Amino acid sequence: MALSHSLRFLRRWLLLALTSFAMTALPAQAQSGYTQTRYPVVLVHGLFGFDSFLGLDYFYGIPSALRQDGARVFVAQVSAANSTEVRGEQLLAQVKTILALTGASKVNLVGHSHGGPTIRYVAGVAPHLVASATSIGGVNKGSRVADILRGTVPAGTLSETLVNNAAKAFVALINLGSGGTSLPQTPTAALNSLTTTGSAAFNQRFPQAVPAGCGSGAAMVNGVRYYSWTGTQPVTNLLDVSDGPLGIMSLVFGEANDGLVSACSSRLGTHLGDYRQNHLDEVNQVVGLRDWFSVDPVTLYRQHANRLKQAGL
Repeated sequence: MALSHSLRFLRRWLLLALTSFAMTALPAQAQSGYTQTRYPVVLVHGLFGFDSFLGLDYFYGIPSALRQDGARVFVAQVSAANSTEVRGEQLLAQVKTILALTGASKVNLVGHSHGGPTIRYVAGVAPHLVASATSIGGVNKGSRVADILRGTVPAGTLSETLVNNAAKAFVALINLGSGGTSLPQTPTAALNSLTTTGSAAFNQRFPQAVPAGCGSGAAMVNGVRYYSWTGTQPVTNLLDVSDGPLGIMSLVFGEANDGLVSACSSRLGTHLGDYRQNHLDEVNQVVGLRDWFSVDPVTLYRQHANRLKQAGL
């Protein structure tokens, strides 16, 4: 009897151990469909960005988190430094390729920083290919930092040439590690696009979902749903080497900002919230270092994918 009881206990213990292992070995929501949007999700990087640099994702840990629960995710690679229109045309070509590969009729575009205006370009010229456009920390009305830099480096001067060449060298290094060496790079064109003046000119051509003030814009234009969110805390983790420069740059704004873009400039369509994140925290960089007491950036992307799913997108 004692042996039989021991065997039953052992079987129960083994069963419990195997069950516990299975639950920890697999993601908590594996195959749950939580992020399974109807249309593919396309992530678009910002200025000096990339899809993956030496194995490091620009959207750190985000594509895998979305794919884990059903989303089809593509990470675009456009010029790291060029005008919004040039980047937009590059993205449009990639969107068409993605649609051909997947058989989908539309995509959900998600752009960070300069990626915000970039996805707006595609949504503006080809709304029939876009289900939604989500701007995260997007430079939708320009950046005070770009204004100051443009004023410091006047067009047509030697200083502009020197800065442009230095930026090109930096971009070349990025491209070397990310496979984007064939893409044209014009840093001064990127700078012009990101100024308040350049953004205003772009918004005259593509006004869709840009609010007049600092609230939400139109939720839907030409069949495309527009969303946005942003960070408003330039310094969030003292272990993050990017926090110092972002903290210094934040001082030029005089209003809520993420270190590079003001909260008002980031607004587009339905605004989903301001978070204790800086400009790089918005894409879970640098390597996941962020405010430990704020919402996980990856969680925001997962929640948004579920939002798009619930909206039939």
